[in-house]
Amino acid sequence: MEFAVEVKNITKKYERFTLSDVSFSVPQGCIMGLIGENGAGKSTIFKAMLNLIKRDGEVLFWGKPMTDKDIEMRERIGVAFDAICFSEVLTVKQVGNIGKYTYKNWDSARFQELVTRFELPEKAEIKTLSKGMKMKLNLAFAMSHNAQLLILDEPTAGLDPIARDELLDLFLEFVQDEEHSILISSHITTDLEKIADYITFINKGKVAFSKEKDALLYQYGIVRCGEKDLAAVKNAGCIAWKKNECNYDVLVEDREAIKRTFPHLVIDNASIDEIMLLTVKGERV
Repeated sequence: MEFAVEVKNITKKYERFTLSDVSFSVPQGCIMGLIGENGAGKSTIFKAMLNLIKRDGEVLFWGKPMTDKDIEMRERIGVAFDAICFSEVLTVKQVGNIGKYTYKNWDSARFQELVTRFELPEKAEIKTLSKGMKMKLNLAFAMSHNAQLLILDEPTAGLDPIARDELLDLFLEFVQDEEHSILISSHITTDLEKIADYITFINKGKVAFSKEKDALLYQYGIVRCGEKDLAAVKNAGCIAWKKNECNYDVLVEDREAIKRTFPHLVIDNASIDEIMLLTVKGERV
């Protein structure tokens, strides 16, 4: 398997927060969703990957480390953070002109296509745009220099459901070319359930898990049981459990195996949100 990105044991220490020994890989041609609470370290990971902050560990893009002078490799990476990265007195059209002088492979036609698709007013100054429009402008810029990898920080935040769905379709179109890949952070896990191939969960600066999305959605489950069954279920492959008002919710990794062993128990499918919450808030086995 070829990887667009390999993050190996990256660590960054601050006074009140530590990104600790983070490792994961994004296969080429795939979309990986990065999830976690606010302050878990997702944005710090992106900055560390792009050499925007000093850190320990190694990051490989297509098998090679990226140096500050590696212009060719930087051309292959499109980045859109959750805040606008241009002066707010610039117009949408002027941002496109900046691209011509920034990237050797700038595609003016592609930028114009995306501006039209996103219904961005070309003559409007950035400061007059809504938060959602600013993010769309960031995306248009990131996707207009023939990048093979997109690194996107909360790209659907602040967008209405219709606009979010349009962006998700765009991301799926992008990875139809198997040389293209996306690493995307999002608090909207239902978006990632639609488009991601892999999910990496960051909790308090550490990787809680990095797995195929389909394994999470189609293999994990939540057992609803009383206290008398809890001990037996915990011994049969429980990841975490949490007491609620009436019974216990028990997160298991192989729901079909649990169904065979405990046919009398209720076992529901688990959403990514539920897996994340039980992993963080539940008692770990």
